[in-house]
Amino acid sequence: MATNITFHPGSVTAAERAEFLDQKGVTIWLTGLSASGKSTIACALEQHLLHLHKFVYRLDGDNVRFGLNKDLGFDEKSRNENIRRIGEVSKLFADASCIVVTAFISPYLVDRALARELHVKANIPFIEVFVDAPLHVVEERDPKGLYKKARAGEIKDFTGISAPYEAPVNPEIHIRTHDTDVTNSVRIITEYLVANHYI
Repeated sequence: MATNITFHPGSVTAAERAEFLDQKGVTIWLTGLSASGKSTIACALEQHLLHLHKFVYRLDGDNVRFGLNKDLGFDEKSRNENIRRIGEVSKLFADASCIVVTAFISPYLVDRALARELHVKANIPFIEVFVDAPLHVVEERDPKGLYKKARAGEIKDFTGISAPYEAPVNPEIHIRTHDTDVTNSVRIITEYLVANHYI
């Protein structure tokens, strides 16, 4: 860990940036099992908010592993570091007054709590969205064939099968995707943003 460093504050304040962009930053953190619908909802939400003329950007679990997190595996330590980095990145985007939509399994309570804490300390809103679908439903969906491979022992440390998923205890939003389609999921999140004056 580097010790001979000093934080260099900029000349633009968060309030000034928000005023000129007419928008405050917020992180919308989608968590849930693989195939629960996180990425699908995140894509639709990003499109919807963009059409509302909002500065919005989506961070996707698979996508960041092609670049920023390509050095990480799927063991518990790597998953911890994966979410720590995304927590930091989403905080930076939100500090720039961006609405950040993240779609990560993020299976551990402690890692999501850390991501939230980073935002709270920076006075940036953090909205946890539990994208919830029962295991038998996501196994039936299985668009990438990952559950089938995990059941066959071809994938180690697969969340929901050979690795745990710790469901949120008190998320800001809870969407059951086996009962709620993508359009209504986007509506639920958008209405929450409006009701809490985030947009």
